[in-house]
Amino acid sequence: MKKEFLFGVGITSATENEILEYIVNSVQKTKERYYIVTPNPEMLVLASQSEQFKTALNGARIALPDGIGLLWASKIFGKKLKERVTGTDFVESICQRLEGNPVTVGFLGGGEKVAEKAAECLLSRYPLLEVVFVSDRWWEEGFTRAEELRIRKQELGIRGKIRQPADHNSLFIIPDSIDILFVAFGFPKQEEWMHEHLGKIPVRVMVGVGGAFDYISGRVPRAPAWIQKLGFEWLFRLVVQPWRIKRQFALIIFVFLVLKAKLTGGVAK
Repeated sequence: MKKEFLFGVGITSATENEILEYIVNSVQKTKERYYIVTPNPEMLVLASQSEQFKTALNGARIALPDGIGLLWASKIFGKKLKERVTGTDFVESICQRLEGNPVTVGFLGGGEKVAEKAAECLLSRYPLLEVVFVSDRWWEEGFTRAEELRIRKQELGIRGKIRQPADHNSLFIIPDSIDILFVAFGFPKQEEWMHEHLGKIPVRVMVGVGGAFDYISGRVPRAPAWIQKLGFEWLFRLVVQPWRIKRQFALIIFVFLVLKAKLTGGVAK
């Protein structure tokens, strides 16, 4: 998919719906393996300081513009980013689109039992979602935890079938691969982890989603929609999580980089 470059990092220029269609078609019709990142201003600042991180970002086939600052910068430099696509909304959109389809998903990271809670919340909304992996770290037990989650779902009377084990002496199934794995390690760890593990683990598409599991599970409150539309979600996060103040300095650096490049005739390639 077409990318526009800001400070050496490629950002996908497409609508959320176009990206969703691309992903669903790729997992249903091909055996391609790739990963998706969700750059924001903080990540672009780090990429300007770390070639390793920049390489990991640019190794992604799709880079969602997650941050109102990227759209602002794209307008400054005449780039054509179509719309903002946040990691949290994208997880929800993928799960909604995949419900009832034979496409498997997994949840990795987010701290102890946060991935499990996020998966539970999404299954309550999309009961036919095929969740096959749930864990805070990459290990085989993540497959059995997902199956336990599906069994609890049935016990609670939530509609949807449980896959029958091929080996009746074994309670759980370990699938040949996971079609889509949501990775919530936070940046830069998740991007570098996906870059390193691409093609080395049984996963077709990896999606770095940062703190999405915290918001989906309700562990951390998300800004109301009207605040998001105004572009002040970062301020709401700061009020809810004051420890983020150090990270917010990166926003000031990002604005400085944009204005400096514009005033000096740069194009932020």
